[in-house]
Amino acid sequence: MADPTQEPDTRKLRNICILAHVDHGKTTLCDHLISGSDSGIIHPKLAGRLRYMDSLLEEQRRAITMKSSSIALRHRGHSVTVIDSPGHMDFCSEVSTAARLSDGALILVDAVEGVHIQTHAVLRQAWIEKLTPCLVINKIDRLISELEMSPREAYIRLLRIVHEVNNIVSAFKSVKYLNDVDAILSGPAGADDVAFEEIEDDEELMFQPQKGNVAFVCALDGWGFTISQFAEIYREKFGWSVNALQKALWGPWYFNHKEKKIVGQKGVAGLKKARPMFVEFVLEPVWSVYQAALKEREAAEVVVNKVIKTFKLTIPPRDLKGDPKGMVQAVMSHWLPLHEAILSMVIRCLPDPIAAQSYRISRLLPKREGVGDMVDSSVLAEVEKVRRSVEACDSRPEAPCVAFVSKMFAVSTKMLPKYGLDGEVLDNTSDEGELDECFLAFARIYSGVLRPGEKIYVLSALYDPSKGESMQKHIQVATLQSLYLMMGQNLQHVPEAQAGDIVAIRGLGQQILKTATLSSTKNCWPFSSMSFQVSPTLKVAIEPSDPADMGALMKGLRLLNRADPFVEVTVSARGEHVLSAAGEVHLERCIKDLKDRFARVGLEVSKPLVSFKETILGDDSTLENLKSFLASSEYVEKATQNGRCVVRVKVLKLPPSLTKVIDESSHILADIIGVKVETSKSLDTQVASTEEGEDPIETLRKRMMEAVESDILSSGETDKDRAEKCKVQWQKLLKRIWALGPWHIGPNILLTPEIKGKGTDSSVLIRGSSHVSERLGFVDASENENAAAETSSEATEALYAEAERLQSSVLSGFQLATAAGPLCDEPMWGLAFLVEAYISPLPAQSDDSETSHQQPEQYGIFTGQVMTAVKDACRAAVLQKQPRLVEALYFCELITPTEQLGNMYAVLGRRRTKVLKEEMQEGSPLFTVHAYVPVAESFGFADELRRWTAGAASALLVLSHWEALDKDPFFVPKTDEEKEEFGDGSSVPPNTARKLINAVRRQKGLPVEEKVVQHATKQRTLARKV
Repeated sequence: MADPTQEPDTRKLRNICILAHVDHGKTTLCDHLISGSDSGIIHPKLAGRLRYMDSLLEEQRRAITMKSSSIALRHRGHSVTVIDSPGHMDFCSEVSTAARLSDGALILVDAVEGVHIQTHAVLRQAWIEKLTPCLVINKIDRLISELEMSPREAYIRLLRIVHEVNNIVSAFKSVKYLNDVDAILSGPAGADDVAFEEIEDDEELMFQPQKGNVAFVCALDGWGFTISQFAEIYREKFGWSVNALQKALWGPWYFNHKEKKIVGQKGVAGLKKARPMFVEFVLEPVWSVYQAALKEREAAEVVVNKVIKTFKLTIPPRDLKGDPKGMVQAVMSHWLPLHEAILSMVIRCLPDPIAAQSYRISRLLPKREGVGDMVDSSVLAEVEKVRRSVEACDSRPEAPCVAFVSKMFAVSTKMLPKYGLDGEVLDNTSDEGELDECFLAFARIYSGVLRPGEKIYVLSALYDPSKGESMQKHIQVATLQSLYLMMGQNLQHVPEAQAGDIVAIRGLGQQILKTATLSSTKNCWPFSSMSFQVSPTLKVAIEPSDPADMGALMKGLRLLNRADPFVEVTVSARGEHVLSAAGEVHLERCIKDLKDRFARVGLEVSKPLVSFKETILGDDSTLENLKSFLASSEYVEKATQNGRCVVRVKVLKLPPSLTKVIDESSHILADIIGVKVETSKSLDTQVASTEEGEDPIETLRKRMMEAVESDILSSGETDKDRAEKCKVQWQKLLKRIWALGPWHIGPNILLTPEIKGKGTDSSVLIRGSSHVSERLGFVDASENENAAAETSSEATEALYAEAERLQSSVLSGFQLATAAGPLCDEPMWGLAFLVEAYISPLPAQSDDSETSHQQPEQYGIFTGQVMTAVKDACRAAVLQKQPRLVEALYFCELITPTEQLGNMYAVLGRRRTKVLKEEMQEGSPLFTVHAYVPVAESFGFADELRRWTAGAASALLVLSHWEALDKDPFFVPKTDEEKEEFGDGSSVPPNTARKLINAVRRQKGLPVEEKVVQHATKQRTLARKV
């Protein structure tokens, strides 16, 4: 029987995270919440300056948060777990880990800077994880002291910020609504009427101050308020209902002083000085206190005493003896305490774990069906029971225990509690030998009760309970050592943790690399993978200064890979250890942790390794280009060494939109095609493009066709008939997809050769099957079977059987070619290859049997020869079609004052930057500039920008897209005009594309065509001076 005391406790839990753009005040807000709660950890005088949640020295030095950390607070009988998260884009993975364990989110926005790029990112993260958000507009004091706005101007600015944030959330809702409608329209016709009623058409705005889910605060001075607080204050003065005041204190509502009633705009049409009630009754009292700080002390005391008397405040006299600024801060923090406003809003507006898990279950544990007909019904019954327990947040001891670990983090053993719950001395020996580091799991319990000493199953993301014994490698058994309640940088022992609690778990360091699902039963699906906003793009090669320390470095890299949820450690083809990070700040922190904590050896770090891709100069997707590709006899021909196989290759550039869709859907394609791909960051970073309940195959096929149609329209094809014919041609090509590459899920396509193609003499064409088209639903399996049946009757059985065996060699050659292009061995991008491989019978097969046995020995294995011929032919075809280099671009958002605009543009001009727009922030002296910066030019960009603008300008970089360089790397001036502009052949400097290719080739140890002596005729010796 359930314990009746459990449910009220769970109902009084709140798990929230604080999300915002960098430097918008998250950690300062946390300080005030800690100082104002019942914890007594921080003195109110130190709040905002201590940065209690930033426990790392590097965080304090840089004054930015680099990791998400948790603290449990008490307020009015409720327990509120607050997770502070970073705002810098380099540490967005920490935002994902915080969002997964939370039920609600506080979205902070700077009142002066407004909505920025990271604000969009965190709102999207909250939407994906189905968190209930509240909006907090911070730094209201800057509107008074810096921008010197009047209360009415400030009201207009706050109104604009609320509208802008609501528009972002409305865009997410619109996309989901349209997807739901499309899914129903493509379903059975009879179910439309019923299904449309179930669609949630929520036109109500997410953030409404009159509802109490928007707070206006100044975290630095420790004050803040919501509309409901002022409604309570004026209820006593006017005797009106709180509900009426809450609605009137935001929006176009005015107070008619003559009639003593609330009216709309028409009621004050003739009055000149009419102000909205929010301006008159909320902002003007706040403005009067702040403006008092600018006056002499005597005048300031008069205003302050008036406010104290009006609102019946009790302030210690010693707090009013300082300078006017300190006096204002004391008055505001006592009148409108920040922690009271925020924590009351959290308790009132954000859900408890029981309410939250009932609607978050579709994101956490989406319904999945067991594979195969032999699935045990008892297994499925228990799986469904576990899911219902998670949905209900069942905290009974007999309920199945389910928890999710969002990350592993390392702490020094000195930080662990020395004494147990009963006062016994604990053994805090490190699990990592000589290193004083201990790995803890950052976890939340979703069902049941967790206790130290219990054995629990650790499930990886690939675990499937319906497959039984074949899943042994994805499940482990672990014994929990200790449970800790996280209090910022401190840890407290707890005897148990029940559903809804967020705790740190010791004892899982050897079983979990980054994330995992914990369950008391084997019959449980793992939680869905977390989604990250970006992928690790900055790569460096690392080696120890002393080669003897290689063992310590490898061990340190393993520990760093476990301690950081976003870092990626790989070994390159040249044997180098490559470290991948999200950006420069993230990389610097990883190198520092490696040197000081995990490896403790000297390191040599290479220059950043930049990833490129290779493509060809693209033609428009017009009908003529498609027909010429299909009918053209221009192909590259290669033969195997023994002459038995001739390979002909043609190449076509895919439409850009189709390339983008295939690239973004690589994780879905891996599931559809059945490719076993290791779970890596590059796959997890992609946000799921399909909603729950949709068929991913149908959705992907529809997106591919829409991409083709959009490219046909954008190519300038105005004639509808020609556009339709072009679309039909692309549909035919999409029915012939044999494979994707590289790695079977890349954005390059291998097309099956046409059936009418015949070889010369008695040769046989190696015909692939439209395997990928069949999986994607472009073609039926029966069509492939019919094609195979026809071919078997055309050629001898032995030769055809050999041709069928060589299909895998053609595929392997295609994969090798697309993984390493001809320019600098970088992956290819957005190309379609048509490979025709003809195989001839063995020469003198009947006459001389010895020759047939000697040929494989002389030229190597025949399958390998075919593979090499296909690879070389594909690379040669790309070189023949005007190859181009494709580089990654960052989207850059810069904020700079007017006087530094010229210096900022000077920095941008040196880095091949393309400026998109420049606009001045209304009511402020700041400019916002949006630009694209090549990743290859981004290293040291932030430091140079700060140096040239005296620290006044700031930049934030986010990986945007891939774009082909329009410069020919093999350009040589031929015409007189070209020679006049660029010089003759001997003096032409290498262009940008050639420089980048040469840099990559040197780094990979490939040959580079360059002269040691450029101009021998201009060389001269030094004069000998006697």
